[in-house]
Amino acid sequence: MVAEIEQIRRRQPHGRYDVIHSHYWVSGIAGLELSRMWGVPLVHTMHTMAKVKNLLLESGEQPEPRRRELGEHRIVEGASRLVANTSSEAAELVSHYGATYDRIDIAPPGVDLATFTPAFRARSRAEHGVSPDTFHLVFAGRIQRLKGPQVLVKAAALLRKRRPDIDLRVTILGALSGNKEFNLRCLVAEAGMDDVVTQLPPVTAPELASWFRAADVVVMPSFSESFGLVALEAQACGTPVVATRVGGLSRAIFHGRTGLLVDGHHAADWADALEALYDDPATRDDLGRAAAIRAQNSGWQRTAAITLESYHAAVDNFVGRRLAPVVPAS
Repeated sequence: MVAEIEQIRRRQPHGRYDVIHSHYWVSGIAGLELSRMWGVPLVHTMHTMAKVKNLLLESGEQPEPRRRELGEHRIVEGASRLVANTSSEAAELVSHYGATYDRIDIAPPGVDLATFTPAFRARSRAEHGVSPDTFHLVFAGRIQRLKGPQVLVKAAALLRKRRPDIDLRVTILGALSGNKEFNLRCLVAEAGMDDVVTQLPPVTAPELASWFRAADVVVMPSFSESFGLVALEAQACGTPVVATRVGGLSRAIFHGRTGLLVDGHHAADWADALEALYDDPATRDDLGRAAAIRAQNSGWQRTAAITLESYHAAVDNFVGRRLAPVVPAS
């Protein structure tokens, strides 16, 4: 990666960059080397962290490798600035990796408000073959235990058993990630939900927005979520979100105003929340309207402005360190 990026730099007319911004730990390790080669500061965004993920492992899951933890420590020590998506993520950088708050900038990801819009919800439902009377639940994300699609399947199965009167449909969008032994299709079959649950591969942003508009509820039973961009995108489409009260989701969703937050991952608790929303369509509509209004404050312009300030701070601090006078030993 370092060699390829260096080749790209050499082909540029200007031949230089002022700052490097890396994302995820592998790119961060490359960024550290490029920072030294080019004599410019590194700004880094973790997105996820090995130590945090390893604290949330379920039985049988493989932990993140030790080399990743060590690599993330190196990045935290060597980066000029760290960009976190939430205050919780900033706290995790401090508590798990020894970062200092004065080197962390909090820049929540933004939503493409031109794509994720609440308009034409009925048309989206029709395009996806969802009838007006169907209670349609949508999950979008990586297919792995950490994201909790298995929780949704269990909750939907329980809801169906409780309420056979509900015309229930579940759409799961995403690709398998991480543990290849996690077989969601088998879990769906074991729960007797083959006729209710449809699994589809990842889709483009416009298609995803259409699926969100076709949903009555977007469900996010994550065990960990540094920010929860899916929750904001769904809300921007006027769809309430039911999510776990963890990480960034507890801030992305205004409980009782734009969606519901569930403590833990017991299927009965999730079935309760979903049943309550089914039984109260007026509340679903109110939550959706409030969600769309709240999402209007989450465009990319704010994220870009904060990130630009982080770049300026990185350059200023980097230059300051290089120009600082050497104090002779007494």
